[in-house]
Amino acid sequence: MRIPLLARTHLGAVAVLFVLTLSACLLVAGLPRAMQASFDQALRQALRSASAEQADLTVTVGSMSKEEDLHERDQFESRDRRWRQLLPPELRSLVVPAGRGDSHMSAKTEVTPIHGSGGTMFMNLGWLSDADRRVDWVQGQAPGKPSTMRFEGETIPLIEVGLTESALPAMDLKIGQVKVLGESHYVAVKLVGAFRAKKADDRYWSHNSDILTVTRMLPPGKLEFEKHITTIMSDDGLTALSGDGRNLSYYWVLPIAPDKADALAATDLQAALSDFERVIGLQASGSYSPYRVLTALSKLLTDFLAGQATAQTVMYLMLGGLLLVAVGVIVLAVQLLSGRLDHTLALTRARGGSLAQVAGTGAALTALAVVPAGLAGYGLSWFVPGPVLPIVHVGPLLVMLAAVGYTAAGLAVTHRVPLHEQRADVSTARPSARRLTLEVLVVVLALVGAYLLRTRGLTASAGFDPFLLVVPIALTLAAAVIILRCYPYPLRLLVRLTARRPGAVPFLGLTRAARARSASVLPVLILLPALGVSVFAAVISDGLVSTQRLASWQQVGAPVKITSRVEIPADAIERVRKVAGVEQVVLAQTGRVQVGYGAERAEAIAVSLPEWRRLLAGAPIGVPTGSGAFVSPDLKGRGTYEIGWQSRLKVPEGGLITSVPGFYSQGKFMILPMDSLVRPAVNTLLIRGNPALDELRRLVPLSTVESQALALAAIQDDPLTSTVRTTLVVVTVALAAYALVAVILSLVIGAADRARALSFLRTLGLSDRQAQRLTVLEIMPMILLTALAGLLLGLGLPAALGPGVDLSSYAGDLPVGDYSLDLITPTALAAGLAVVAVLGAYTHTAISRRRSIGAVLRVGDLT
Repeated sequence: MRIPLLARTHLGAVAVLFVLTLSACLLVAGLPRAMQASFDQALRQALRSASAEQADLTVTVGSMSKEEDLHERDQFESRDRRWRQLLPPELRSLVVPAGRGDSHMSAKTEVTPIHGSGGTMFMNLGWLSDADRRVDWVQGQAPGKPSTMRFEGETIPLIEVGLTESALPAMDLKIGQVKVLGESHYVAVKLVGAFRAKKADDRYWSHNSDILTVTRMLPPGKLEFEKHITTIMSDDGLTALSGDGRNLSYYWVLPIAPDKADALAATDLQAALSDFERVIGLQASGSYSPYRVLTALSKLLTDFLAGQATAQTVMYLMLGGLLLVAVGVIVLAVQLLSGRLDHTLALTRARGGSLAQVAGTGAALTALAVVPAGLAGYGLSWFVPGPVLPIVHVGPLLVMLAAVGYTAAGLAVTHRVPLHEQRADVSTARPSARRLTLEVLVVVLALVGAYLLRTRGLTASAGFDPFLLVVPIALTLAAAVIILRCYPYPLRLLVRLTARRPGAVPFLGLTRAARARSASVLPVLILLPALGVSVFAAVISDGLVSTQRLASWQQVGAPVKITSRVEIPADAIERVRKVAGVEQVVLAQTGRVQVGYGAERAEAIAVSLPEWRRLLAGAPIGVPTGSGAFVSPDLKGRGTYEIGWQSRLKVPEGGLITSVPGFYSQGKFMILPMDSLVRPAVNTLLIRGNPALDELRRLVPLSTVESQALALAAIQDDPLTSTVRTTLVVVTVALAAYALVAVILSLVIGAADRARALSFLRTLGLSDRQAQRLTVLEIMPMILLTALAGLLLGLGLPAALGPGVDLSSYAGDLPVGDYSLDLITPTALAAGLAVVAVLGAYTHTAISRRRSIGAVLRVGDLT
């Protein structure tokens, strides 16, 4: 039998099969690549956005005696080479080579008091291996060789040091001064120069922030702040630096290159990091102090893997439903092609053709359509950027094998006996006890699986949980079984009611709809997951968007917030009020206050709550109503609060709060009325409107300007978040398109049988309008019932999956659990299916009207 001739004869069915296979293979091969590419981008952005101190690997060791001191650069460099040799291969490829990027070595002391400062001024000694590349000396000169001096009858080292220019006024120091450090083991330093960082915002300084800024610390139980600064010495200064009598530590910074990170290797990277930490801990080399690795890379990877696991769960669920529906639609197209070949193959079988010849002919014709389409889709997927996963190769192959295999198996079953014709429209066979038992088992297992998933949650320790993918599939099959078994009964009741009314069209249309036929199984199995997953994606996307908006408001606490490190002058506040776009300005003061008269401290904000409440009108957050001090749970139940904040305050308790939007969410905190302060020192402005943020930054120097819109954009622009949302949209659109195609194909598959029935009825006087109504009544019940079931399934899946899908990583760490009932998208999908079904019915009757009744009946008699 000539396959090309059959392909030309049935070109329309072959073309439909080609297009469906092409789209399915492109989606199943392209979406995983795009998904994995977004995972790589998300990991790299997470490493870039984290501070260098968190992401990089820092090997450190303390020196507690002269024997452990390092006095030469070569001693540091030899150890640096040793650490790099010990890096596991997974880490070695990620670490920047020595001498490049932010790679450097350092030595620093800690908590080194200035003699005679009363324990409030600390000047630590420091050395940077690449200070000449990192700083410019703006006053004095660079440090030189150390010397000695006499102090309290002893000869002590005198080390030349320099410090950051901004520390001179902050520490009340001058170039040329000599300071003695320590309380027992003394060392003197001479301030010979002041420097300024070449790039103060470089990631490098995350490791050495103590050198660039004066750190203010309030020790427990004290009311006076301590000031700490770290100086810089020359290589020669190392000869006089010793850990004998002071806290001295050495550091080797091995920076990582975020752009080389690979999400697929994140788990292996964690294991390699653990091995590196273990090996470094064994490199004591006779030292009393063990070597350690300081890094938060493991936590960064853990947080990323947790977010990736959720993204994979959601997206594999979407892709699994998409693949299932795509294969189902392709099978429908195969049924259409097989139906067109039925007469030819039946004639071949009747004339002595073997079963293998008949099945092979249909399989070859299907392969002629799906193999080029599958290869084309597979080839187009390579234009999608991203790593190649196994599913990229396996997915298109599965689609092609499913189409060809279903064709061969279906034709073999259909034509196993020559002259296989039968009247499936006369009666329906009762299901066997075995089939009923199997269907009941599917329903029970689906319900039990949903219950277990909600009770046990997601096994995050094992990564992706297959149970989370099996449960939705089981629920879909259970819903399909219930529909196929139950939908004829209400229709038969309607048939009985219409039988007593005049007019044959309702009776005939509902009668044909109520007959359970095997041909109706596949459309239901396609439409149900298509609608269910589409509605699920729409619900998840809507819940994600609303939670992201809530998280952005909770992060900022106002449309725009200005937080200053110093008091904002009154004239600056007035200039802010006059900025274009500013509608309202609420003044606030924040700070750390003394609770009572002891050492207890709490974070506090003083603000006018009525004004803040008016500013938040229409926002998804709010502030408490009432007067007095609103306190966190750790401070509740004290009646009246004695507050030390510039002056002593006495404020009665007004209520309990669990968080302050934009400010505090944990620990001890409180909201105080603004009028309770004797002299407010405003350092925070809450602004309503849409002003230019750059203008606000100019008007209020030394401040941080935040906006709810920027916070929301930061949450939504995260690569993982963007990928999840994009995947939801793409899958929703694709599934909606496949659902519409499934409706059209089911109409086309049953067109011949429907045309024959209408032709018989036309001989009895059936009009064209009645034929249209009859066709609509025949196809609409199943469409509407499946749409309703898909809607309920999609709305119920978020609750059924329960804790297995935690989207808080993509919503500002807020749990996404408030899935509001938004019926816009589901209604649009159901309405689209109904419209397509009605248009198909009218198109079908219009085509049938142009055909001769005698020709249709004669063809039917022959077949």
